[in-house]
Amino acid sequence: MTLLDYAFMQRALLAAFLVGVTAPSVGIFLVQRRQAVMGDGIGHVALTGIALGFLLRVSPVWMAVLVSAAGAVLMELIRSQAKARGDIALAMLLYGGMAGGVLIISLAPGGSNANLDSYLFGSISTVAPGDIPPMAALAVFVLLVVLGLRRPLYAVCLDEEFARVMRLPVRALNLLLAVTAAVTVTVAMRAVGLLLVSALMVIPVAAAQQLTRGFAWTLAVAVAIGVSAAVSGTVFSYYVDVPPGSSIVLAAMAVFLGTAVVAAPLAARRARAVQRAEAEAGEAGAGAAGGAAGGTAGDVPDGGGSGTLEVGVPG
Repeated sequence: MTLLDYAFMQRALLAAFLVGVTAPSVGIFLVQRRQAVMGDGIGHVALTGIALGFLLRVSPVWMAVLVSAAGAVLMELIRSQAKARGDIALAMLLYGGMAGGVLIISLAPGGSNANLDSYLFGSISTVAPGDIPPMAALAVFVLLVVLGLRRPLYAVCLDEEFARVMRLPVRALNLLLAVTAAVTVTVAMRAVGLLLVSALMVIPVAAAQQLTRGFAWTLAVAVAIGVSAAVSGTVFSYYVDVPPGSSIVLAAMAVFLGTAVVAAPLAARRARAVQRAEAEAGEAGAGAAGGAAGGTAGDVPDGGGSGTLEVGVPG
């Protein structure tokens, strides 16, 4: 029997595919805003939501969506209103989320910290049939936001002041991006794990940036790398019997190192091409300036006077 003959592997590979598409799609905006560690903070806050789900005996996935979205909005509000305290707010939510999750899961009926392991590090065997529909729905939401609002979101991430000049709803777009990042973390927690999901949001984007120019190509290559790493890491974890989160992140790291080796000579070649073009443009400009100066000197009369001055001289 092959691995696709097992229903749990079919679900695991589908979950890995959804994660590989959504994580880099949101990560490209976080990298542009220099908020690569935001996924870690949201992941720790989502842990509290999972524990609340066990305590209240409701779906841990949807409870994690609500709690992580609230935490992401809170982080964004603090960042925008008190930028100097943004890192402190992130640290408080990160540690508070982890502590709250461990405490609440201990209070849950029949709960223990062991119940959190599959959410922290991912597990291919615990992706239940009921997990796929909410994951797919959340992934569709993420893609609709990223693809439908990619231009205004990129403008806000690139320069908020410019976006305000362009009359874009900066506050609303920032909050929407924060909520979308929280949803992405929730989608990825089953396959990658909350502690490692941020890596899959950042590493494929960093690898793609070494090979491409422009937002569209970077996004496409980052998604391709994310899907390849997620699927191959899941298959590797099946055969070696290790948590999929670690193998997925290591696969993404391997791709990043490979692109770094390939990108180094390409970057050197581009730099030489730019220098050559600048030198040729400088020589052409100098030649044109010299020709113009020669033509002007030839037009001056021997007496050295101009037509205007000659007109002004009395007869």
